[in-house]
Amino acid sequence: MTGDPLRRPLDDVWYCVGESRLVRPGRLAAVAVGDEAIVVGREESGALFALRDRCPHRGMALSAGKLVEGALVCPFHGWRFAPDGRCTAIPALARRDEAQFGSVRLPRFAVAERAGLIWVATGETGAAPPIPELTFEPCGQLVEILEVEASYDLVALSFVDPAHVAYVHDLWWWRPSKTLKEKVKHFAPSPFGFTMTSHTAKTASLAYRLLGAVPQVEIEFRLPGVRLERIDAGRRQIANYTFASPLPNGRTALINAMYWNWPLLNAFKPLGRRLMRQFLGQDRDVLQIAQRGLDRKPAMVLMGESDVQSQWYFSLKREFLRARAAGEAFANPLEPRELRWRS
Repeated sequence: MTGDPLRRPLDDVWYCVGESRLVRPGRLAAVAVGDEAIVVGREESGALFALRDRCPHRGMALSAGKLVEGALVCPFHGWRFAPDGRCTAIPALARRDEAQFGSVRLPRFAVAERAGLIWVATGETGAAPPIPELTFEPCGQLVEILEVEASYDLVALSFVDPAHVAYVHDLWWWRPSKTLKEKVKHFAPSPFGFTMTSHTAKTASLAYRLLGAVPQVEIEFRLPGVRLERIDAGRRQIANYTFASPLPNGRTALINAMYWNWPLLNAFKPLGRRLMRQFLGQDRDVLQIAQRGLDRKPAMVLMGESDVQSQWYFSLKREFLRARAAGEAFANPLEPRELRWRS
C-alpha cells in the first residue's frame, strides 16, 4: 500500500460495515475497516459495541466466540471481555497465580446505527463527516453489498463520474447510450463535499416513470466516499444512498441502500433487488478491470468538465488531511460552479 495519505482511505471516519438486521441481540459479527479486523456485538439491551477482533492471548478471532451473560467469550481459552474491551476473567488462572488480567484491554471502536445500517470508525469517538441521515420515515428499504477488487479511491470516484453511465449501464430499464446529449448541472459546496442542486429529472427511465410524477432530484457527495441521491415526487420520496468502505488487501465494499415512503414499492422488492445487483455488478466488473490497468501504471489523466467532480474529490481529501494534521476545522475549498458534459 502506498505511503501517500492522499492515496489511502481516510482514517478515523465513519464507514458502513453492514445491515443492522444481521446483528441480533446476543450475537456477534466479523467486519473489517481496511486492514483492521473488528467484531461487532449486540448486547441483550440492543446496544452495539465494536472491538478489535483478536484475542491478545493467542490471536484468536473473538467473532468466532459468543456472548455469555453480557461478556464476550473467546472460543480458544475462555478469556472474557466486557463490551468496553476490559478483560474480566481468565478461567485457566490458578488461585495462587499473580497474573493481573485487569490491565488487559481490547481496542474499542466507535459504532452507531442509522437507517438500518451499522457504521464503525477506527477510533473511540468517530470523527466528522457525519453519518448520513434520512429526511423522511421509510416504509421499506433495500440494501445490496458487493466486494470489489479495486482501490477505495477508484470506487469512490465512480460515484462522481457522470460519463461512465452511458457505457457501463446500458440497460433496458435504465437509459440507452445510443445518443449523447450535453447536460448542464449546477453545483454548490456542502459541509464535507458538494451538491448537484435540485433539478427536475427527465422521465425517460422506467425507474422514474414508476413514481407517477416528474421528480425533483438532488445529489450530494461527501467525504470519505458517500453519494446521497434524494428523489422527491410530491408525497413520494426515495433516497438512493451509495457508500464505499475499505476492506483488507486493497479491496472495497460497494454498498447501495435504497429507502422509500410509498408502500406500493414493497411489492417490487424482489425485482428491485435483482435490478440493483445487475446495476452494481456492472460497476464492480468495470472497476476491477480498470484497477488492473492502474496496477500496471498508477496514474489517471483527468480531462474536461466531466472529470471536474473527480478533481474535487482529491481537493476535498487533500484539505481534510491538511486540516487534521494542523488541528484545524475543515474548510471546504470548493466554489459554486456550473458543469457541462455529454452523456
